[in-house]
Formats: sequence, C-alpha cells, structure tokens
Amino acid sequence: MFYEPGKQKSGLPHNPFTACVVPRPIGWISTVSMDGVHNLAPFAQFQNVTFEPPTVLFIAVGLPAKDTLKNARDTGEFVWNMATYELRDKVVGSAITYPPEVNEFEALDIDTLPSTMVKPLRVAKSPVHFECRVRQTVDIPSSIPEGAATIVIASVVGIHIADHALTKEGHLDIARLRPLARLGYLDYTSVTDVFQVSPPVPTEGRWKPAQGLRADAAGLFHMPEIGEAPSQQKKP
Repeated sequence: MFYEPGKQKSGLPHNPFTACVVPRPIGWISTVSMDGVHNLAPFAQFQNVTFEPPTVLFIAVGLPAKDTLKNARDTGEFVWNMATYELRDKVVGSAITYPPEVNEFEALDIDTLPSTMVKPLRVAKSPVHFECRVRQTVDIPSSIPEGAATIVIASVVGIHIADHALTKEGHLDIARLRPLARLGYLDYTSVTDVFQVSPPVPTEGRWKPAQGLRADAAGLFHMPEIGEAPSQQKKP
C-alpha cells in the first residue's frame, strides 16, 4: 500500500504512523509547578540526543498544553524516570489527565525521592533517573489541535543509577530491568532479549573504514566521559 499523508487516508482501521516507529522509549517525566504542585506523566516520544554534553528530549503532543510542558517551560526543570515492566500499572495510570492541582504521586500512591540538582521529585522504585534542565523548546504546528507538538530539549545535570540495576561488570542489566516502551495503538512492550552483533569489517582496499569512533562496530561502546573520576569526586 501507499498513501500521501495529508492528502489521503491510509484506509486502515487506525492511523498506522506511530505503529511504524517502534519501540519508543517512554519519557516518564516528573515536574513541579510554580505553585509547588508535583506532576508525573508518560510521553511516548523520548530520546537521548548526545552523550557530551548529556542531552535528552521529550515531545508533548496535543493542545491545550499538558501540565508537564507548562511546568518544564515555567521552571526549566524536569526529571526522567526509567519506566519498567514492574511499574507498568503506575506508568499507564499516570497517563490520565488530572486537573493541574492534582499531585499524581499522591493520586497513584507512588513513593518519591528528592532530587539533588533540581526540584521535581523522583519515582522511588525507578532504577534510573536523569535530572534535567531545559535548554530550548521547539514548536511543531499542526492543522489540528491533537497534532500540535512541542519538542523539549534538556541538559542532563544529574544521573542516578540504583546499585541493583548494574551487573557485576558494571553494565546496566537491561534484560532484568525490562524497560518499558510504546508501540502503536494501545500496545506496549518491554526489553526481554539482549544480544550483540559483530559484523565483519573490511581491513583493506577502498572499503576500509575511516579512522575514528566508527572504525568498527564497537566504536561507540567506549563513549568518552568528561569530569573527575569517582575516586576524585568530593563527597556531598
């Protein structure tokens, strides 16, 4: 099949667009309003942008603007909480639109932890948190209110990783954590299968890779970090 969005409909029972771009990491975003009301909501469009400086983005879709977007714009801060299979009911429950004066943490009985660098709270049972400060927002107009979107780009100023989330080699234990992700329609998935691929790399002739991080398939595994080693850091 082929169709031109905006000119033609797909002819399918539901719009297939988001179901074609999967799986999508969930941006489980906590914010706090200027009045001190804490908010928690999941977003189906979330991604890291670059590792130096650590930068992420989430996208709020639909008008009127969601409380998360308003809070992030007003305060310049938010926290990303890793959504996991264990927390799936809480994640989906926080997708409900509550009035601005409602604290989703209280409404859904979600335990919290304070953040270190920003004011929004963290989900206590989430194994990974990014404390973020907004760098910029980009509005994407639409012909319908439901399609209007705002991209929120932020610097990650603090990272929390639970000790139990790491393997003995110091890697994130993704298969055990089972991060939650969005598919199309009302569907979700979680990571249960992890594997590595080591393709053959040409070593001579015109196909020899250029030097640098991408000279082989594992090139970006060792992403350089900026800052002091843990042994040199001052204790808080």
